Amino acid sequence: QVQLVESGGGLVQPGGSLRLSCAASKDIFSSNAMGWYRQAPGNQRDLVASITRGGTTNYADSVKGRFTISRDNAKNTVYLQMNSLKPEDTAVYYCKAVYYSGIYWGQGTQVTVSS
Repeated sequence: QVQLVESGGGLVQPGGSLRLSCAASKDIFSSNAMGWYRQAPGNQRDLVASITRGGTTNYADSVKGRFTISRDNAKNTVYLQMNSLKPEDTAVYYCKAVYYSGIYWGQGTQVTVSS
């Protein structure tokens, strides 16, 4: 079993920035991939960004150029730097980890972009 704990969410004005963190209870270097997803009320959970063990990243079109995913293997932590935030980025953000042993999700952190 792998525990993922997200942090860093909150209320921010449009155009502002936030950095989300996802701390894993297991060595993330052994994961196949880590990712961030988001879910707004009434919507499905969608991929925001992902990063593979080899460092290949993938982003949703809506966040390209604004969000950056990164990982610190020494800290077993994955980050999502979010810049130029828009009201439509408002959602609960979830961290996901894919290991050979299974797929694991965090509990989510709320991001609200509003003036």
